[in-house]
Amino acid sequence: MARNKYPEQTLGLILSVSAKLFTERGFEKTSIQDIIDELGMSKGAIYHHFKSKEDILDAVMEQQFSYAAQMLENLIRNTQAPSAREKLASILENIVADQDAHSIDGVLSTQLKNPQFVVMGIKEGVKNDAPIIAQIMMDGREDGSITTEYPIECAEVFMLLVNIWINPLLFGRKLAETTSRLQFLQQMMRQLGADIVSDQLIQKIVERHSDIGGYAQDEQ
Repeated sequence: MARNKYPEQTLGLILSVSAKLFTERGFEKTSIQDIIDELGMSKGAIYHHFKSKEDILDAVMEQQFSYAAQMLENLIRNTQAPSAREKLASILENIVADQDAHSIDGVLSTQLKNPQFVVMGIKEGVKNDAPIIAQIMMDGREDGSITTEYPIECAEVFMLLVNIWINPLLFGRKLAETTSRLQFLQQMMRQLGADIVSDQLIQKIVERHSDIGGYAQDEQ
């Protein structure tokens, strides 16, 4: 049997096709055979890289997290603003608005009943994203645009609330209930001395959840 000369290309193709099928059909309704048929590869080519469909999903998620991390790094390097507070507010708005950063949100939403997945999301936000946000908050303390005395803790609480508590799918919330909690988050961050939740950010988060059918049925 001939060796695959381009294993990285094969892996990338498997992840790309799998993400597409998971998005279009849903994770539960997509089988390994569906992925094999779409790729036109042998079972051996798939199982050489992955033991199960769950392993493929983990790799798709890791790829998405890596993309988001790189995007955040680029935004921090390239975003120009009069103050650190305005810079951070702009970065958050751009992250939420980026379609590629949220291309598999619909797939990820189907995994919210999995406690391991939720815990992984919590750890990702607190361990990886919060320190970056905290550093910008520290810059804000230097220029006077952010006054919180606890930038690290403030950043961690923000990530926990915006990623988990705000998510309407986790709690079966309606549009109005989610909007109310975002407005509370905005007010809370202001009182903590980190006014980084703009009206535009609230609107973009509301729209993102709507795009993946995240709200319980209501007046929307």
